[in-house]
Amino acid sequence: MNIIVVGLSHKTAPVDVREKLSIPTPQMEAAIAHLRSYPHIEEATILSTCNRLEVYVVVSETEQGVREVTQFLAEHGKVPVQQLRPYLFILLHQDAVMHLMRVASGLDSLVLGEGQILAQVKHTHKVGQQYNGIGRILNRLFNQAITAGKRVRTETSIGTGAVSISSAAVELAQLKVENLATCRIALLGAGKMARLVVQHLLSKGATHICIINRSLNSARELAQQFKEVNLQLHLMADLTQVILESDLVFTATAATEPLLDRAKLEAILAPGQSLKLFDISVPRNVHADVNELPNVHVFNVDDLKAVVAQNQESRRQMALEAEGILDEEVEAFDLWWRSLETVSTISCLRDKVEAIREQELEKALSRLGTEFGEKHKDVIEALTRGIVNKILHDPMVQLRAQQDIEARRHAMQTLRLLFNLEAAERTV
Repeated sequence: MNIIVVGLSHKTAPVDVREKLSIPTPQMEAAIAHLRSYPHIEEATILSTCNRLEVYVVVSETEQGVREVTQFLAEHGKVPVQQLRPYLFILLHQDAVMHLMRVASGLDSLVLGEGQILAQVKHTHKVGQQYNGIGRILNRLFNQAITAGKRVRTETSIGTGAVSISSAAVELAQLKVENLATCRIALLGAGKMARLVVQHLLSKGATHICIINRSLNSARELAQQFKEVNLQLHLMADLTQVILESDLVFTATAATEPLLDRAKLEAILAPGQSLKLFDISVPRNVHADVNELPNVHVFNVDDLKAVVAQNQESRRQMALEAEGILDEEVEAFDLWWRSLETVSTISCLRDKVEAIREQELEKALSRLGTEFGEKHKDVIEALTRGIVNKILHDPMVQLRAQQDIEARRHAMQTLRLLFNLEAAERTV
Protein backbone atom coordinates (compact mmCIF):
# COMPACT_ATOMS: atom_id res chain seq x y z
CA MET A 1 0.00 0.00 0.00
CA ASN A 2 1.12 3.56 -0.65
CA ILE A 3 -0.36 7.03 -0.11
CA ILE A 4 -0.35 9.32 -3.14
CA VAL A 5 -1.53 12.85 -3.80
CA VAL A 6 -1.94 14.05 -7.39
CA GLY A 7 -3.16 17.56 -8.06
CA LEU A 8 -2.58 21.11 -9.09
CA SER A 9 -2.63 24.41 -7.21
CA HIS A 10 -2.05 28.13 -7.50
CA LYS A 11 1.66 27.24 -7.51
CA THR A 12 1.51 24.93 -10.54
CA ALA A 13 -1.45 25.99 -12.67
CA PRO A 14 -3.24 29.22 -13.70
CA VAL A 15 -6.88 29.77 -12.84
CA ASP A 16 -8.11 28.88 -16.34
CA VAL A 17 -6.68 25.37 -15.85
CA ARG A 18 -7.75 25.03 -12.19
CA GLU A 19 -11.36 25.90 -12.97
CA LYS A 20 -11.61 23.06 -15.51
CA LEU A 21 -10.77 20.52 -12.83
CA SER A 22 -12.80 22.08 -10.00
CA ILE A 23 -15.26 19.60 -8.45
CA PRO A 24 -18.19 21.16 -6.52
CA THR A 25 -19.60 19.24 -3.56
CA PRO A 26 -22.71 17.95 -5.41
CA GLN A 27 -20.38 16.13 -7.85
CA MET A 28 -18.16 14.60 -5.15
CA GLU A 29 -20.11 11.36 -4.68
CA ALA A 30 -19.83 10.44 -8.37
CA ALA A 31 -16.18 11.54 -8.53
CA ILE A 32 -15.15 9.44 -5.51
CA ALA A 33 -17.08 6.44 -6.82
CA HIS A 34 -15.30 6.85 -10.17
CA LEU A 35 -11.90 6.88 -8.46
CA ARG A 36 -12.77 3.83 -6.35
CA SER A 37 -13.73 1.93 -9.51
CA TYR A 38 -10.11 1.85 -10.70
CA PRO A 39 -8.44 -1.51 -9.92
CA HIS A 40 -5.43 -0.15 -7.98
CA ILE A 41 -7.19 2.52 -5.88
CA GLU A 42 -8.24 1.32 -2.41
CA GLU A 43 -9.24 4.65 -0.79
CA ALA A 44 -9.86 8.12 -2.26
CA THR A 45 -11.02 11.62 -1.44
CA ILE A 46 -10.77 15.01 -3.14
CA LEU A 47 -9.83 18.47 -1.85
CA SER A 48 -11.28 21.11 -4.18
CA THR A 49 -10.92 24.83 -3.41
CA CYS A 50 -10.43 28.02 -5.42
CA ASN A 51 -6.65 27.53 -5.25
CA ARG A 52 -6.23 23.76 -5.55
CA LEU A 53 -7.64 20.45 -6.70
CA GLU A 54 -5.92 17.52 -4.99
CA VAL A 55 -6.77 13.83 -5.11
CA TYR A 56 -5.63 11.78 -2.09
CA VAL A 57 -5.56 8.02 -2.65
CA VAL A 58 -4.27 4.82 -1.11
CA VAL A 59 -3.08 2.50 -3.88
CA SER A 60 -2.03 -1.14 -4.07
CA GLU A 61 0.53 -0.36 -6.79
CA THR A 62 2.12 3.07 -7.00
CA GLU A 63 2.84 3.53 -10.70
CA GLN A 64 -0.55 2.18 -11.80
CA GLY A 65 -2.29 4.28 -9.13
CA VAL A 66 -0.66 7.47 -10.40
CA ARG A 67 -1.77 6.61 -13.95
CA GLU A 68 -5.34 5.99 -12.83
CA VAL A 69 -5.63 9.29 -10.92
CA THR A 70 -4.09 11.20 -13.84
CA GLN A 71 -6.56 9.54 -16.21
CA PHE A 72 -9.45 10.47 -13.88
CA LEU A 73 -8.36 14.14 -13.79
CA ALA A 74 -7.95 14.30 -17.56
CA GLU A 75 -11.40 12.79 -18.12
CA HIS A 76 -13.08 15.00 -15.54
CA GLY A 77 -11.49 18.20 -16.83
CA LYS A 78 -11.84 17.14 -20.49
CA VAL A 79 -8.15 17.93 -20.94
CA PRO A 80 -5.77 15.54 -22.76
CA VAL A 81 -3.30 13.88 -20.39
CA GLN A 82 -0.33 15.29 -22.31
CA GLN A 83 -1.72 18.81 -21.97
CA LEU A 84 -2.59 18.38 -18.30
CA ARG A 85 0.59 16.68 -17.06
CA PRO A 86 2.85 19.82 -16.93
CA TYR A 87 0.47 21.39 -14.38
CA LEU A 88 0.25 18.37 -12.06
CA PHE A 89 2.34 17.56 -9.01
CA ILE A 90 2.69 13.99 -7.73
CA LEU A 91 3.76 13.25 -4.15
CA LEU A 92 4.34 9.80 -2.69
CA HIS A 93 3.86 8.60 0.86
CA GLN A 94 5.91 10.72 3.31
CA ASP A 95 5.92 13.69 0.93
CA ALA A 96 2.15 13.27 0.48
CA VAL A 97 1.68 13.08 4.26
CA MET A 98 3.72 16.24 4.89
CA HIS A 99 1.91 18.04 2.06
CA LEU A 100 -1.52 17.48 3.63
CA MET A 101 -0.15 18.64 7.01
CA ARG A 102 1.13 21.84 5.35
CA VAL A 103 -2.15 22.38 3.52
CA ALA A 104 -4.25 21.96 6.69
CA SER A 105 -1.96 24.39 8.52
CA GLY A 106 -2.23 27.11 5.87
CA LEU A 107 1.47 26.84 4.99
CA ASP A 108 0.78 25.92 1.37
CA SER A 109 -1.91 28.56 0.84
CA LEU A 110 -1.70 31.57 -1.45
CA VAL A 111 -2.19 33.53 1.76
CA LEU A 112 0.27 32.12 4.30
CA GLY A 113 -1.60 31.10 7.45
CA GLU A 114 -5.12 31.65 6.08
CA GLY A 115 -7.75 29.94 8.21
CA GLN A 116 -10.39 28.81 5.71
CA ILE A 117 -8.35 25.90 4.42
CA LEU A 118 -8.60 23.91 7.69
CA ALA A 119 -12.40 23.92 7.41
CA GLN A 120 -12.05 22.80 3.79
CA VAL A 121 -9.78 19.90 4.81
CA LYS A 122 -12.35 18.89 7.47
CA HIS A 123 -15.05 19.03 4.77
CA THR A 124 -12.95 16.83 2.47
CA HIS A 125 -12.55 14.30 5.30
CA LYS A 126 -16.28 14.31 6.04
CA VAL A 127 -17.31 13.97 2.39
CA GLY A 128 -14.77 11.18 1.82
CA GLN A 129 -16.26 9.25 4.74
CA GLN A 130 -19.84 9.97 3.68
CA TYR A 131 -19.26 8.60 0.17
CA ASN A 132 -17.18 5.58 1.27
CA GLY A 133 -13.94 6.85 -0.21
CA ILE A 134 -12.02 7.11 3.05
CA GLY A 135 -10.95 3.96 4.82
CA ARG A 136 -8.62 3.20 7.69
CA ILE A 137 -5.48 4.84 6.28
CA LEU A 138 -6.88 8.11 4.90
CA ASN A 139 -9.03 8.46 8.00
CA ARG A 140 -5.94 8.36 10.19
CA LEU A 141 -4.05 10.70 7.84
CA PHE A 142 -6.79 13.35 7.73
CA ASN A 143 -7.34 13.20 11.49
CA GLN A 144 -3.59 13.71 12.01
CA ALA A 145 -3.55 16.61 9.50
CA ILE A 146 -6.53 18.30 11.17
CA THR A 147 -4.75 17.94 14.53
CA ALA A 148 -1.65 19.49 12.96
CA GLY A 149 -3.67 22.41 11.57
CA LYS A 150 -5.25 23.08 14.96
CA ARG A 151 -1.87 22.91 16.74
CA VAL A 152 -0.27 25.36 14.31
CA ARG A 153 -3.09 27.84 14.90
CA THR A 154 -2.99 27.54 18.69
CA GLU A 155 0.76 27.13 19.27
CA THR A 156 1.99 29.79 16.80
CA SER A 157 0.75 33.23 15.77
CA ILE A 158 0.75 32.49 12.04
CA GLY A 159 -2.99 33.06 11.72
CA THR A 160 -2.96 36.36 13.59
CA GLY A 161 -3.81 39.10 11.15
CA ALA A 162 -3.46 36.74 8.21
CA VAL A 163 -5.29 38.00 5.16
CA SER A 164 -7.78 35.81 3.32
CA ILE A 165 -8.55 35.67 -0.39
CA SER A 166 -11.51 37.95 0.33
CA SER A 167 -9.49 40.56 2.21
CA ALA A 168 -6.76 40.46 -0.42
CA ALA A 169 -9.39 41.20 -3.08
CA VAL A 170 -10.59 44.21 -1.07
CA GLU A 171 -7.02 45.42 -0.64
CA LEU A 172 -6.48 45.11 -4.38
CA ALA A 173 -9.67 47.10 -4.99
CA GLN A 174 -8.40 49.79 -2.63
CA LEU A 175 -5.22 50.04 -4.72
CA LYS A 176 -7.27 50.47 -7.91
CA VAL A 177 -9.62 53.25 -6.74
CA GLU A 178 -9.07 56.50 -4.88
CA ASN A 179 -11.65 55.98 -2.16
CA LEU A 180 -13.84 52.93 -1.47
CA ALA A 181 -16.21 55.09 0.56
CA THR A 182 -17.34 56.88 -2.60
CA CYS A 183 -17.76 53.72 -4.70
CA ARG A 184 -21.01 51.97 -5.47
CA ILE A 185 -20.24 48.29 -4.88
CA ALA A 186 -22.09 45.15 -5.95
CA LEU A 187 -21.36 41.71 -4.51
CA LEU A 188 -22.56 38.51 -6.18
CA GLY A 189 -22.99 35.71 -3.64
CA ALA A 190 -23.93 35.40 0.01
CA GLY A 191 -21.65 32.62 1.29
CA LYS A 192 -18.66 32.66 3.61
CA MET A 193 -16.31 34.37 1.13
CA ALA A 194 -18.95 36.99 0.41
CA ARG A 195 -19.36 37.63 4.14
CA LEU A 196 -15.61 38.22 4.45
CA VAL A 197 -15.71 40.61 1.48
CA VAL A 198 -18.42 42.66 3.20
CA GLN A 199 -16.51 42.62 6.48
CA HIS A 200 -13.33 43.94 4.85
CA LEU A 201 -15.15 46.47 2.66
CA LEU A 202 -16.76 47.96 5.75
CA SER A 203 -13.40 48.09 7.54
CA LYS A 204 -12.04 50.11 4.60
CA GLY A 205 -14.88 52.64 4.76
CA ALA A 206 -17.22 51.36 2.06
CA THR A 207 -20.83 52.36 2.68
CA HIS A 208 -22.84 51.64 -0.49
CA ILE A 209 -22.97 47.83 -0.90
CA CYS A 210 -25.54 45.73 -2.76
CA ILE A 211 -25.81 41.97 -2.31
CA ILE A 212 -27.08 39.96 -5.29
CA ASN A 213 -27.95 36.32 -4.73
CA ARG A 214 -30.15 33.53 -6.08
CA SER A 215 -31.79 33.14 -2.67
CA LEU A 216 -33.11 36.18 -0.82
CA ASN A 217 -33.08 34.20 2.44
CA SER A 218 -29.31 33.65 2.22
CA ALA A 219 -28.81 37.33 1.42
CA ARG A 220 -30.90 38.28 4.48
CA GLU A 221 -28.84 35.94 6.69
CA LEU A 222 -25.70 37.69 5.47
CA ALA A 223 -27.21 41.14 6.08
CA GLN A 224 -28.20 40.11 9.63
CA GLN A 225 -24.50 39.78 10.47
CA PHE A 226 -23.94 43.48 9.62
CA LYS A 227 -26.89 45.22 11.24
CA GLU A 228 -24.90 48.43 11.66
CA VAL A 229 -25.11 49.12 7.89
CA ASN A 230 -27.92 49.10 5.36
CA LEU A 231 -26.96 46.44 2.80
CA GLN A 232 -29.19 46.51 -0.28
CA LEU A 233 -30.47 43.02 -1.19
CA HIS A 234 -31.37 41.87 -4.70
CA LEU A 235 -32.15 38.67 -6.55
CA MET A 236 -30.22 37.60 -9.65
CA ALA A 237 -33.03 38.95 -11.81
CA ASP A 238 -31.84 42.46 -10.85
CA LEU A 239 -28.21 41.71 -11.80
CA THR A 240 -27.97 43.88 -14.91
CA GLN A 241 -29.65 46.89 -13.29
CA VAL A 242 -27.41 46.73 -10.19
CA ILE A 243 -24.23 46.40 -12.30
CA LEU A 244 -25.34 49.35 -14.41
CA GLU A 245 -25.36 51.43 -11.21
CA SER A 246 -22.05 50.08 -9.79
CA ASP A 247 -18.40 51.11 -9.92
CA LEU A 248 -17.00 47.88 -8.46
CA VAL A 249 -18.32 44.32 -8.62
CA PHE A 250 -17.08 41.44 -6.47
CA THR A 251 -18.12 37.90 -7.42
CA ALA A 252 -18.01 34.99 -4.96
CA THR A 253 -20.55 32.36 -6.02
CA ALA A 254 -20.39 28.61 -6.55
CA ALA A 255 -21.64 28.89 -10.16
CA THR A 256 -19.89 26.47 -12.50
CA GLU A 257 -20.34 28.71 -15.58
CA PRO A 258 -19.53 32.45 -15.96
CA LEU A 259 -22.36 34.70 -14.82
CA LEU A 260 -20.94 37.67 -16.71
CA ASP A 261 -19.27 37.83 -20.09
CA ARG A 262 -18.48 40.46 -22.72
CA ALA A 263 -21.81 40.11 -24.54
CA LYS A 264 -23.90 40.62 -21.38
CA LEU A 265 -21.93 43.63 -20.18
CA GLU A 266 -21.65 45.21 -23.62
CA ALA A 267 -25.44 45.14 -23.84
CA ILE A 268 -25.98 47.07 -20.60
CA LEU A 269 -22.98 49.34 -20.03
CA ALA A 270 -23.17 52.93 -21.20
CA PRO A 271 -20.48 54.05 -23.67
CA GLY A 272 -17.33 54.93 -21.75
CA GLN A 273 -18.69 53.56 -18.43
CA SER A 274 -15.89 52.41 -16.14
CA LEU A 275 -16.25 49.15 -14.22
CA LYS A 276 -13.87 47.04 -12.20
CA LEU A 277 -14.68 43.40 -11.40
CA PHE A 278 -12.94 41.32 -8.72
CA ASP A 279 -13.67 37.64 -9.31
CA ILE A 280 -12.58 35.41 -6.38
CA SER A 281 -14.45 32.33 -7.57
CA VAL A 282 -13.09 29.15 -9.13
CA PRO A 283 -14.56 28.27 -11.57
CA ARG A 284 -14.58 31.94 -12.52
CA ASN A 285 -17.83 33.91 -12.42
CA VAL A 286 -16.55 36.44 -14.96
CA HIS A 287 -15.39 35.38 -18.41
CA ALA A 288 -11.92 36.47 -19.49
CA ASP A 289 -13.34 38.16 -22.63
CA VAL A 290 -14.76 40.95 -20.42
CA ASN A 291 -11.26 42.45 -20.41
CA GLU A 292 -11.73 43.19 -24.11
CA LEU A 293 -14.26 45.90 -23.25
CA PRO A 294 -12.87 49.45 -22.99
CA ASN A 295 -12.81 50.90 -19.45
CA VAL A 296 -13.67 47.49 -17.95
CA HIS A 297 -11.08 45.55 -15.96
CA VAL A 298 -11.36 42.05 -14.46
CA PHE A 299 -9.11 40.78 -11.66
CA ASN A 300 -9.18 37.11 -10.62
CA VAL A 301 -7.58 35.11 -7.79
CA ASP A 302 -4.26 34.91 -9.63
CA ASP A 303 -4.07 38.73 -9.65
CA LEU A 304 -4.00 38.75 -5.84
CA LYS A 305 -0.44 37.41 -5.58
CA ALA A 306 1.20 40.84 -5.52
CA VAL A 307 -1.08 42.00 -2.69
CA VAL A 308 -0.54 38.80 -0.75
CA ALA A 309 3.26 39.01 -1.08
CA GLN A 310 3.29 42.18 1.02
CA ASN A 311 1.74 40.26 3.92
CA GLN A 312 3.92 37.16 3.69
CA GLU A 313 7.29 38.26 5.02
CA SER A 314 6.09 39.06 8.55
CA ARG A 315 4.85 35.48 8.94
CA ARG A 316 7.94 33.69 7.62
CA GLN A 317 9.39 33.16 11.10
CA MET A 318 6.04 31.86 12.36
CA ALA A 319 6.01 29.41 9.45
CA LEU A 320 9.36 28.02 10.61
CA GLU A 321 7.86 27.41 14.07
CA ALA A 322 4.93 25.66 12.44
CA GLU A 323 7.26 23.35 10.47
CA GLY A 324 8.55 21.92 13.76
CA ILE A 325 5.00 21.04 14.82
CA LEU A 326 4.36 19.39 11.46
CA ASP A 327 7.50 17.27 11.80
CA GLU A 328 6.09 15.89 15.07
CA GLU A 329 2.71 15.10 13.50
CA VAL A 330 4.31 13.44 10.46
CA GLU A 331 6.43 11.30 12.78
CA ALA A 332 3.32 10.32 14.76
CA PHE A 333 1.56 9.25 11.57
CA ASP A 334 4.64 7.40 10.36
CA LEU A 335 4.84 5.44 13.62
CA TRP A 336 1.23 4.39 13.19
CA TRP A 337 1.83 3.51 9.52
CA ARG A 338 4.82 1.32 10.37
CA SER A 339 2.83 -0.39 13.12
CA LEU A 340 0.43 -1.68 10.42
CA GLU A 341 3.18 -4.09 9.40
CA THR A 342 2.62 -5.89 12.70
CA VAL A 343 -1.14 -6.30 12.23
CA SER A 344 -0.95 -9.62 10.37
CA THR A 345 1.38 -11.21 12.96
CA ILE A 346 -0.64 -9.91 15.92
CA SER A 347 -3.92 -11.02 14.37
CA CYS A 348 -2.54 -14.48 13.61
CA LEU A 349 -1.14 -14.85 17.15
CA ARG A 350 -4.43 -13.78 18.72
CA ASP A 351 -6.41 -16.17 16.49
CA LYS A 352 -4.16 -19.11 17.42
CA VAL A 353 -4.27 -18.40 21.15
CA GLU A 354 -8.03 -17.84 21.02
CA ALA A 355 -8.50 -21.18 19.22
CA ILE A 356 -6.47 -22.92 21.94
CA ARG A 357 -8.49 -21.17 24.66
CA GLU A 358 -11.82 -22.21 23.14
CA GLN A 359 -10.64 -25.80 22.62
CA GLU A 360 -9.36 -26.20 26.21
CA LEU A 361 -12.41 -24.45 27.65
CA GLU A 362 -14.71 -26.85 25.81
CA LYS A 363 -12.76 -29.86 27.20
CA ALA A 364 -12.90 -28.50 30.77
CA LEU A 365 -16.63 -27.77 30.61
CA SER A 366 -17.39 -31.22 29.21
CA ARG A 367 -15.54 -32.82 32.16
CA LEU A 368 -17.46 -30.71 34.67
CA GLY A 369 -20.74 -32.19 33.44
CA THR A 370 -24.24 -30.86 32.90
CA GLU A 371 -24.84 -29.89 36.53
CA PHE A 372 -22.40 -27.05 36.09
CA GLY A 373 -24.59 -23.91 35.80
CA GLU A 374 -24.55 -21.28 33.05
CA LYS A 375 -23.44 -18.65 35.55
CA HIS A 376 -20.36 -20.68 36.44
CA LYS A 377 -19.61 -21.23 32.75
CA ASP A 378 -19.75 -17.47 32.14
CA VAL A 379 -17.31 -16.90 35.00
CA ILE A 380 -14.82 -19.42 33.59
CA GLU A 381 -15.28 -17.98 30.07
CA ALA A 382 -14.46 -14.48 31.38
CA LEU A 383 -11.53 -15.86 33.39
CA THR A 384 -9.91 -17.56 30.39
CA ARG A 385 -10.45 -14.52 28.17
CA GLY A 386 -8.87 -12.28 30.81
CA ILE A 387 -5.81 -14.55 31.11
CA VAL A 388 -5.33 -14.61 27.32
CA ASN A 389 -5.70 -10.83 26.99
CA LYS A 390 -3.22 -10.15 29.79
CA ILE A 391 -0.64 -12.60 28.41
CA LEU A 392 -0.88 -11.10 24.89
CA HIS A 393 -1.03 -7.44 25.94
CA ASP A 394 2.67 -6.75 26.56
CA PRO A 395 4.02 -8.57 23.44
CA MET A 396 1.51 -6.74 21.24
CA VAL A 397 2.26 -3.31 22.75
CA GLN A 398 6.02 -3.85 22.49
CA LEU A 399 5.76 -5.06 18.90
CA ARG A 400 3.71 -2.03 17.82
CA ALA A 401 5.94 0.40 19.71
CA GLN A 402 9.22 -0.90 18.24
CA GLN A 403 10.49 1.99 16.07
CA ASP A 404 13.54 0.27 14.60
CA ILE A 405 12.26 -1.44 11.45
CA GLU A 406 14.80 -4.26 11.46
CA ALA A 407 14.32 -4.94 15.17
CA ARG A 408 10.55 -5.04 14.73
CA ARG A 409 10.78 -7.42 11.76
CA HIS A 410 13.17 -9.65 13.70
CA ALA A 411 10.73 -9.69 16.64
CA MET A 412 7.85 -10.63 14.34
CA GLN A 413 9.91 -13.39 12.75
CA THR A 414 10.81 -14.75 16.21
CA LEU A 415 7.18 -14.62 17.30
CA ARG A 416 6.06 -16.49 14.21
CA LEU A 417 8.76 -19.12 14.74
CA LEU A 418 8.08 -19.64 18.47
CA PHE A 419 4.31 -19.95 18.02
CA ASN A 420 4.54 -21.74 14.63
CA LEU A 421 2.22 -19.12 13.11
CA GLU A 422 2.98 -20.06 9.49
CA ALA A 423 1.53 -23.49 10.14
CA ALA A 424 -1.48 -21.89 11.85
CA GLU A 425 -2.11 -19.71 8.79
CA ARG A 426 -1.90 -22.72 6.45
CA THR A 427 -4.59 -24.54 8.40
CA VAL A 428 -7.04 -21.66 8.17
